[in-house]
Amino acid sequence: MAEHRTMQRGALLDAARSLLSEGGTEALTFPALAERTGLARSSVYEYFRSRAAVVEELCAVDFPVWAAEVENAMAGAATPEGKIEAYVRRQLDLVGDRRHRAVVAISASELDAGAREKIRAAHGGLIAMIVEALGDLGHTEPRLAAMLLQGSVDAAVRRIEMGVEEPCSVADTAVAMVLRGVRG
Repeated sequence: MAEHRTMQRGALLDAARSLLSEGGTEALTFPALAERTGLARSSVYEYFRSRAAVVEELCAVDFPVWAAEVENAMAGAATPEGKIEAYVRRQLDLVGDRRHRAVVAISASELDAGAREKIRAAHGGLIAMIVEALGDLGHTEPRLAAMLLQGSVDAAVRRIEMGVEEPCSVADTAVAMVLRGVRG
């Protein structure tokens, strides 16, 4: 029975990822989740009490996977500049990933305070990854520099999602700009 519930919960989360990446937060409804999974709408409530609970669960499951991919990319770099480039490029490489599209849709939505706090904490963990590299470059305020660097990454993500420029062009420009800025 526990295995069945785990599988159903996983199916609901997968359906939520699809709905978010296809139609944004407006598409994430319990009737849509029920339809995608073949469950009765009342059954969806047995797994999640609210849409915010679905969002919180997605953040808890998906953000660590995404962050681990960024961290692994950084671990392969030998220099602080290499770590910064890996940090930027890996995040931008993940833009097309369904987990990333869901996280972006989630962050744009109106959430309750608990869900917003979980997202903030997850983003804080991502930013913390780059603080050491910035400190190694001699930044006197590496945490502030990391937050500003992440703002550049977030802007590049939005440009890629708009589809105006080629993703590789956005990534190359973002990396060049960030590296010039952090060497400053």
